[in-house]
Amino acid sequence: MPILQKLPSKRRRRFGDFFAVLLLLAIVAGLGWLWWHEKHPAKIFKSRPAEKISAQPPARPKLKPVVIAPQSPTDFPRPVRDVLEAQVALARRAISPGSIDGAIGSQTRAAIAAFQRSQNLFESGVLETNTRALLTLDAPLLTTYTVTTNDLARLQPIGKTWLEKSQQSALDYETILELVAEKAHSYPSLIEELNPDVDWTNVAAGTVLKIPDVKYPEPDGKAALVVIHLSEKILEAFDAQTNLLAHFPCSIAAKVEKRPVGELHVTVLAPNPNYTVDPELFPESAELQALGHKLILPPGPNNPVGVAWIELDRPGYGMHGTPVPEQVGRTESHGCFRLANWDAEYLMKLSWIGMPVEVVP
Repeated sequence: MPILQKLPSKRRRRFGDFFAVLLLLAIVAGLGWLWWHEKHPAKIFKSRPAEKISAQPPARPKLKPVVIAPQSPTDFPRPVRDVLEAQVALARRAISPGSIDGAIGSQTRAAIAAFQRSQNLFESGVLETNTRALLTLDAPLLTTYTVTTNDLARLQPIGKTWLEKSQQSALDYETILELVAEKAHSYPSLIEELNPDVDWTNVAAGTVLKIPDVKYPEPDGKAALVVIHLSEKILEAFDAQTNLLAHFPCSIAAKVEKRPVGELHVTVLAPNPNYTVDPELFPESAELQALGHKLILPPGPNNPVGVAWIELDRPGYGMHGTPVPEQVGRTESHGCFRLANWDAEYLMKLSWIGMPVEVVP
């Protein structure tokens, strides 16, 4: 029997009236909704066209001023407290987070994961409690650097064209900020933030600057193997017992067909090399195509291969430095494996003629 028939007659009538009111309200609400949408048609949102991806790395957000609590040598060693301390502590172990900037990013997470793997921790890439307990600072975060007359004497503008660069005495640093940032393995903007009162357009000899205190450990010996992970854009060096000796971000070839996979070997070690520009390798350069002949560029940190060239047994391939360390891992090369200058220098210390280099997808 239906539920309404079981109720007393008065309650049944009240129940029916209640449902009638609800039905009426629903009809009124529906009519009101139709009237509103006729008067206020819905907007159609079109998706934004995809933005062109720049070759430049994303600008580091300004965080002025960088506040560093006073630190005494007696405070150390201790666990790291923030991302900047973690980046410095990792770099002191030759586990590079990329150019140090005090901000968490993919390269810092990859460095944290490499450290976690070396300590038999879960590879989360997150600076969690167990990782902080093992990732310690053994000395104050910052040190000072005094600008010298030799530093100032090195500075020179870099030519805009290939021909102008080939005619220079060296491809050295253009500014003191660039020079100091490379010494500190850091973003130039971080150095600016640590020294807010410095006029970087007129830095005199004797100027004392605050910089992250970063120095790679002196190698005990040579690496047994280097592994390059193409998908992760990471280069790692190991000893004969597979202990991690170094972890660096690297750039790889822009075109998939130019990315070698398999075992290669080191054939040449060239510190502070010059660079031969071959028009055949740069078909996109109208200048080189018009010149029609090779040019030799002088050595220096702003040389296209930076301050170190480690040649491999495949013609035209090598591991080398770069004039723009902030772009390592974020842009792609013509075919070589590009590292920050400080990483390329350290890798050269670990390398030897015949050393195997395993390139994995």
